[in-house]
Amino acid sequence: MWNPLLDPTIPIGDAVDAIETVIVPRARDLGGFEVRRALPSAERQMVGPFIFFDQFGPAEFLTGQGLDVRPHPHIGLGTVTYLLKGRIHHRDSIGNDMWIEPGAINWMLAGQGITHSERTDGPARQAPLSLYGLQTWLALPRDREDDAADFAHLPRANLPELEGEGKQVRLILGNAWGEEVPLKMPSEVFYADALLQPGAALPLPDNHEDRGIFVLEGSISCAGQEFEAGRMLVFRPGDRISVKAGEQGARMMVLGGATMDGPRYIWWNFVASSRDRLDAAREAWRAGDWQHGRFKLPPGDEGEWIPAPER
Repeated sequence: MWNPLLDPTIPIGDAVDAIETVIVPRARDLGGFEVRRALPSAERQMVGPFIFFDQFGPAEFLTGQGLDVRPHPHIGLGTVTYLLKGRIHHRDSIGNDMWIEPGAINWMLAGQGITHSERTDGPARQAPLSLYGLQTWLALPRDREDDAADFAHLPRANLPELEGEGKQVRLILGNAWGEEVPLKMPSEVFYADALLQPGAALPLPDNHEDRGIFVLEGSISCAGQEFEAGRMLVFRPGDRISVKAGEQGARMMVLGGATMDGPRYIWWNFVASSRDRLDAAREAWRAGDWQHGRFKLPPGDEGEWIPAPER
């Protein structure tokens, strides 16, 4: 499998540091709404199939204000929206109209093309609103890039939870620690929300090649080093890894899976195994033929859309 940072001539185990890469996310202020992007980065394009990882918020909106992500397209990926606080209204071009709330997931398979919007509208704007969560993209294998678009919503009650020894872990996607989410994925993957009490330790699953951690809150220690919130750690394949929460405890997202079957190209909201695929999707969106073209607009949210960038 393709892994640009795995060199078989480099020793593993006790001969090297267990942590392969530390990523400091890039922060952007979107008018009082901060987004931290850990993937893609200069250090790593992907961790397993994860090719995009954004933390948004925590943010506070006044009454009458909220999130307004207008309809925009995707190809060649699956998106996962996971909230810690607040509510988001999802609409997409295959007819799904769903509110996502903390602890649940929206899995949207873009395949050959889908359009969606994400808003805090209607009753959500009638009072002050807190919003805090993560959005991730998973690149699709080459043989799944032309799949028809699809969507699934799993409420919190449908996601496996493990608890004990100072740990609460919710599995969001895939399989790990002997549990599995009841949602078929296009490639091998795991994704989890882990809350650790001070001093509690969490071993990473050892049945996946690529593994990483994003520290959301508190701090963790690993391989004799301490890492504060806002850091993504990527670990060498094959090493047995355990992390320990600091004095204030920790909350972290644990992620990974099999490496991709080759590099991926990214342009705007599109991911593809070739530049030709990106070019075709770009021209289809710019054509704006919502009735007969490749992309449609979400029913109920057809009055506006995000234009494609010039470059």
